[in-house]
Amino acid sequence: MKFRVTIRKENAPDEIRMIEAPSRFEIYEQIRREGGLVVSITEQDGFISGKLVNLNISIGTGIKRIEIVRTAKNLSSMLSAGISISRALSIIERQSSNAYLKRVITGLSESIKKGTSFHEALADYPRVFPELFVAMVRAGEESGALTESLSIVALQMERSEELIRKIKGAMIYPAIVITAVIIVAILMLLYVVPTLTSTFTSLGVQVPLATRVIVFLSSFMVSHMVAVLLTLAVLALGSFLFFQSKVGGKIMLRVALHLPIIGELVRETYTARTARTLSSLLAAGVPVLSALSITRSVVQASMFAEVVEEAEAHVKKGEPLSTSFIEHEKIYPILMGEMLAVGEETGKVADMLKQIAEFYEETVAEKTKNLSTIIEPILMLVIGTIVGVFAVSMIAPIYQLSSAI
Repeated sequence: MKFRVTIRKENAPDEIRMIEAPSRFEIYEQIRREGGLVVSITEQDGFISGKLVNLNISIGTGIKRIEIVRTAKNLSSMLSAGISISRALSIIERQSSNAYLKRVITGLSESIKKGTSFHEALADYPRVFPELFVAMVRAGEESGALTESLSIVALQMERSEELIRKIKGAMIYPAIVITAVIIVAILMLLYVVPTLTSTFTSLGVQVPLATRVIVFLSSFMVSHMVAVLLTLAVLALGSFLFFQSKVGGKIMLRVALHLPIIGELVRETYTARTARTLSSLLAAGVPVLSALSITRSVVQASMFAEVVEEAEAHVKKGEPLSTSFIEHEKIYPILMGEMLAVGEETGKVADMLKQIAEFYEETVAEKTKNLSTIIEPILMLVIGTIVGVFAVSMIAPIYQLSSAI
C-alpha cells in the first residue's frame, strides 16, 4: 500500500513523502529510525489513518465494529485455553454469519500458514482492523502476552463503542422531534396556508406583517417547489460534507466546546477516549512514542489531537508526558494532567490513565442520561414558540374577519 506521509524533523520544515509499506505501523517505525516524527498519514485511495475508528461500519467492508470486538474476545478466550491461532481463526470463520468477515478471517489464516506474523496479517486489512488493533497485537506477540493484548483491545473498542452509542442515543430524540417539526412546517406551508390565503384574498382582509411573511414563504414554495426542495437537499448535503471536512470539523468542534453543557460533555468524551487508548497501548507494552502517535490518529479531533502531538514532542525531548496536558487545561480537564503527573511520579502511568478513562466514561454516561431530561423542556419551548407564532399569524386575520361581520 502507498501512503502520503507528512514528516516533521527538528529545525526543519515539514516534509511530504510518498512511502510504500505493508502497514502504517511500519511507517512509524521507519520514520522514527530516521529521527523524524509522523504528523499525518493518508492512504492513496483517500482513506485517512484512524478515520474509520469512529464509524460503526468500516467503509467498503460490511463488517461492524462490534464483530471485530467479538472476534478479539473469542481469540483471547481460545488462545488462553491453549488453542493455536490457526485453529482459533478457523473456528471463528466457521461460526461467523458475516460473509465479509469470513473472507477476512480466511485471508488471515492463509497468511499465518505462510509464516506471516499475526499483526502483519491484520495490517493487510486496514479498513477492517484499526491501527490500534494492529499495534496491540504486535506488542502482544513481541512480549509473549497476545492473549492479554487481545483482551485489552477488545475492552478498549467495546468501551469506545458503548460511549459513542450512548451519545448517539441521547441525540436521537431531539433529532426525530426537530425533523418532524420541519416536515410538518413544510406541509403546512404547501397545503394549509394556500387555502387560508385564498380566503383572505377573496374577502379583502388586511393581514398583519407576520401573516404576510408566512403567506410569502408559502407562495414562493408552491411556485418553486422543485427548486426549493433541490436547494434544501443541496444545502443539507453541502453542510454534511463541510462538517466532515477538516476545516468544518474544526469549526464545529470549537462551537461545541463553547456551548453550555455540550462543551463539557465533548471535553470529557475526548478525554475518556484519549486516556483509554493510551492506557491500553501502554499496558500492552507499546513504546510511549508509538502509543502517542496511534492515540493521536484515534482521537482525530484537531484540538485534542494537537495536544497529544505536543505531548509526543515533549516526550521525545525527555520531558514529562503530563506537561502538554497540564498546559492545555482548557481543552483537557485539569484532572487529566494532574493524574498523569502522579502516574509518572509513581511509575503507574497506564493504571492512572485507566482510572481517568473509567471516571470520564461514567461521567459522560451519566450526563448523556440526563441530557434528554434537559433537552426535552427546551424542545417543548421551541416547538411551542413556532406553533404559537404560526397560530397567531394565521388566526388573527380570521378574528378580524369575524369582528368585521
